[in-house]
Amino acid sequence: MDTIEKKKFKLSLVIPLLLVLFLWLVAALDILAELELYKFGIYPRRLKGLMGIVLAPLVHGGIKHLFANTLPLIILGTAINFFYRALAYKVIVLVWLLTGVMVWIFGRDSYHIGASGIIYGIASFLFFSGVVRGNIRLAALSLIVVFLYGGLVWGIFPFSRGVSWESHFFGGFWGLITAIYYRNEGPTTKHNFWLNSFADEVDEDENSDEDPYWADDSSLTENEKQLTK
Repeated sequence: MDTIEKKKFKLSLVIPLLLVLFLWLVAALDILAELELYKFGIYPRRLKGLMGIVLAPLVHGGIKHLFANTLPLIILGTAINFFYRALAYKVIVLVWLLTGVMVWIFGRDSYHIGASGIIYGIASFLFFSGVVRGNIRLAALSLIVVFLYGGLVWGIFPFSRGVSWESHFFGGFWGLITAIYYRNEGPTTKHNFWLNSFADEVDEDENSDEDPYWADDSSLTENEKQLTK
């Protein structure tokens, strides 16, 4: 990797690291001050849940939940910044807001919290963007995403009561839509050092325990509601 690519990689890493640091500070404040920030999550079809469209990804259901999201946010956030710098923030903002809106409309009557919807959106965008562009170098990145996070696909099904599969599903859905919508925008392969190297080699050779993502207060006592994360 030359000097320019190294500088670009470092810059691409900064924003995901700052975001993760901020999420950990929020989680620490929530725990130490007992702020019950889950109430800032998305609560479908209720006015009190509208603010969650913006705030829900910043709130997590405890340390284990946030820890499970930390590495994917860093890796996928760096990848989309590095390979799709011109599109990264457009895609993330659209996935963030549109996923929240869809969860508010169609989600279960529960508090939906956490950044997993964004993680699914970025992973989906990276995969499908490489596919729809018909570009071997970007397709190589898609294969890497599948190898690292292929197990995410199971998160879009309602197998676990304590997981917001709706956020996962709609995050993945909007990742696909943005990949198609921006298929004619984005990087030129000559600037993607890592992907070029990976593709040249090809040419020559021819989930941890699930953590609570949403807090259901419909069947809890008043005392239990106060302890929901």
